[in-house]
Amino acid sequence: MNPSIYNTLTRRKEELVPSGKAFGMYCCGPTVYGPAHIGNFRTFVVQDVLRRVLECSGMKVKHVRNITDVDDKTIRESRKLGLALADFTSKWADKFHEDCRKLNLLPPAVEPRATAHIAEQLEMVETLVRNGHAYAMPDGSVYFKISTFPDYGKLSGLNLEHAQTQATNSAGEANSADEYERENVSDFALWKGRKPEDGENFWKSPWGEGRPGWHIECSAMSKKYLGDSFDLHGGGVDLCFPHHENEIAQSACSTGKQPARYWFHSAHLMVEGQKMSKSLGNLFTLDDLLSRSYFPMQIRYALISGHYRQQLNFTFKGLDDAGSALAKLRKAVESALERSGISEADFKKLVAPKNCFDGTIFEGAWSALCDDLNVPRALGEIFSVLHKFSGDAGDAAALGSLLYALGIDIFAVPAPDEQVSAPPEISDMAQARWEAKKSGDYALADELRKKISDMGWLVSDAKDGFKLVPKPDSKAP
Repeated sequence: MNPSIYNTLTRRKEELVPSGKAFGMYCCGPTVYGPAHIGNFRTFVVQDVLRRVLECSGMKVKHVRNITDVDDKTIRESRKLGLALADFTSKWADKFHEDCRKLNLLPPAVEPRATAHIAEQLEMVETLVRNGHAYAMPDGSVYFKISTFPDYGKLSGLNLEHAQTQATNSAGEANSADEYERENVSDFALWKGRKPEDGENFWKSPWGEGRPGWHIECSAMSKKYLGDSFDLHGGGVDLCFPHHENEIAQSACSTGKQPARYWFHSAHLMVEGQKMSKSLGNLFTLDDLLSRSYFPMQIRYALISGHYRQQLNFTFKGLDDAGSALAKLRKAVESALERSGISEADFKKLVAPKNCFDGTIFEGAWSALCDDLNVPRALGEIFSVLHKFSGDAGDAAALGSLLYALGIDIFAVPAPDEQVSAPPEISDMAQARWEAKKSGDYALADELRKKISDMGWLVSDAKDGFKLVPKPDSKAP
């Protein structure tokens, strides 16, 4: 069976069918002005699972994910530090790639950068001006005229009759912000005339020196690498409006075709029941969590443990539960492999994209993944039949393919019995941390957790105590 997902554009669940030899999948990537946080990575990990599931179903996938390396934020932050835009953004792009590797995200087939595709963006803007969908302003900026596209708002369900059309800001100037509130719909900037705050970050255009607006890059680059019309466009639900709405408008009006047939959006992430924000101190990066002794597979598992269309409440208890679940999974697999005589090396060869689920005990888990990417139900199905797994060749192949689909490397997970060898100094430090936590001294608890991590150990809290295990990549005794 082909997988299905909920198509935001049509408001219904649809089977994913490639329009060509490969399934074309474009995903909005990071804006590289700082480290990505776990809310960003929830979206990227969910997209990674979708790609893997498509591959397991037998499809060839062409995955394109962009890098936004020029916009209001990247220019502002690079100038604050006195750095060239390319040097500043390259640093954060490298950090993003490092985090992706730790979380076991497959690299995209193509990862275009906005600054490397200025010509393609200018060509699309010129087409829109020429056919009457865009207009130039005296300052050299070019705006898309949303009144020329009757379908504007269809993706996000925005009713233009009930929205405030705001072509100018409160100062009476053209509204050139890359982002704006849903209630204030404006003709949006395709090209921005050069301003003093841009510094040396500008390119030549038919309308004068300037730089692209945020939205045009994805339309230009998806067209270049996937064609005028492709299969699926993905992103977080926060991108549905205005970014994806604007993408559809400018792409359709420049090519005459709907850019993507399926639109795939993942819901927001909450942290301990609260919205993520810097002011609350819960805008966690991957490094923040690793410094608290959580390991990458544990974080990945927690990020995929809720359905992608439902808001995920990311908690530290959930992380601890993820660690316990992964340890249980590893132990069950290792026991079955030992009984059947299958080596770890041979099983690792089975962790590959294959459609080999029919008639196996893991058929129900695969069906769940194919049904709107229902990862929580798939995980439940896996654990419900683990006791039946005896190392049968068909079941082993199916489990290997499921682990590939989920992106879970069980051999990068500490085994449950590995905590027994913790030396006394580590155990004493962990006990001191536990007491500090119980007394409400969370600053000391975090400090001790980091020291334990620096010494090569993970401490994971349970209801009535804690567990110590060596970090997978450490040489702790």
